[in-house]
Amino acid sequence: MAGADASAISVGRIGVFDSGYGGLTILRELRNTLPEYDYLYLGDNARAPYGSRSFEIIYKYTLEAVKELFSRGCPLVILACNTASAKALRTIQQRDLPEIDPSRRVLGVIRPTVEILNDVSASGHVGVLGTPGTVASHSYQIETVKLFPKMTVTEQSCPLWVPIVENSEADGDGADYFVKKYIDELMAKDADVDTFVLGCTHYPLLIEKIRKYAPERVKILEQGRLVAESLKDYLRRHPEMDCRLSRGGSVEYLTSENPEKFDSLASVFTHQEVRSCRCSLD
Repeated sequence: MAGADASAISVGRIGVFDSGYGGLTILRELRNTLPEYDYLYLGDNARAPYGSRSFEIIYKYTLEAVKELFSRGCPLVILACNTASAKALRTIQQRDLPEIDPSRRVLGVIRPTVEILNDVSASGHVGVLGTPGTVASHSYQIETVKLFPKMTVTEQSCPLWVPIVENSEADGDGADYFVKKYIDELMAKDADVDTFVLGCTHYPLLIEKIRKYAPERVKILEQGRLVAESLKDYLRRHPEMDCRLSRGGSVEYLTSENPEKFDSLASVFTHQEVRSCRCSLD
C-alpha cells in the first residue's frame, strides 16, 4: 500500500482482464513474448458483453475486476478489453489507483496500438474495426489525434463479428458475408485507408477472412503482438515493477461464468486446453 516499505512488497502475477473471451488472444501473445512470467486471467463472462452497457456500469464492473486481481496479489493488471480500456482505464488510473495502491499499475490495449500507426500507415488514413461500444467512445480517434494530429481515423462498427466468433461460426459462409459487409462500409467512407486496426480482441479469430476481403494494399494490425511488445518495453523501462512480478511460466484462469462453459470456448482462443475456476464479482 501507499508508503509501504519496499522490502515488504510481495511478488505476484500479471493480471489480465477481459469482459469475456477476447482477451485470451492478448494473453496468448503475452505468453509467447514473455513466457517466463506468471499470469492470472479473469473473464467476466457472466456479465458480458460490455459493449452495449453505459459508461458507469462498464467502469463499475472493470473496477471490481481490477480489485479482485489486486486482492489475489497482482501488482500489474492489463485490461485486455477495448471497451474497458476505452471507458474505464483513465478513471481507474487517475482516481482509484492513488487510493487503492499507488504502487500498482493498470494498463490498457488502445495506447500501444495507436503508438505505432504513424510508422505503419503511408497515407495517414487509418480504419478502426470495432464493437459498437468502442466505436461510440471514439477512443481510437481521440488517442490517435493526440499523438498524430494530421492522421485521419475512420471508424466502423462491426456488431455481428463477436457473436459470429462466440457461436463458432468464424469459418462459415455467414462470416464471409458480414466480414465483407463491414470492410466495404469502412472503405466506402474513406478509400484512402491503408491500415486496419482490429479494435476488438475477438477479431484475430476472423483474420483470414479479414485478409480475404481487405484491399491488398491494406496492412492489418492485430493487438496481441503490439500489446505484448509494449509490455515488454514497459517492464524494461520500469524495473521497479518488473522485480515485483513472479516468474514460473504459469497461467491460471478465472471466470464469473460456469467454468465448463468457459473452458470449452476458451480453448479456441488459446489454442490449448483450459481449466478455469469460478470467481464471483457481484
